[in-house]
Amino acid sequence: MRLDKYLKISRIIKRRTVANEACDAGRVEVNGKPAKASHEVKIGDVIAIRFGDKTTELEVLAVKETVRKEEAASLYLLRTS
Repeated sequence: MRLDKYLKISRIIKRRTVANEACDAGRVEVNGKPAKASHEVKIGDVIAIRFGDKTTELEVLAVKETVRKEEAASLYLLRTS
């Protein structure tokens, strides 16, 4: 699954266009490397997102095409905030 779509489906970022812009601006890293929105997300990947001066790091636990709002948090494990 594409990185921008994963960020939207997991509700880490509310809109796919915003996720796409964050990737283009270089604020998203996957496994320590800057990632484009088209990067394929796999189970076990570590995603780091910079929001201002704060960095949120999470580990991908599952990749699903559709998920209910209540289950969205089960797709990742928050590592640091």
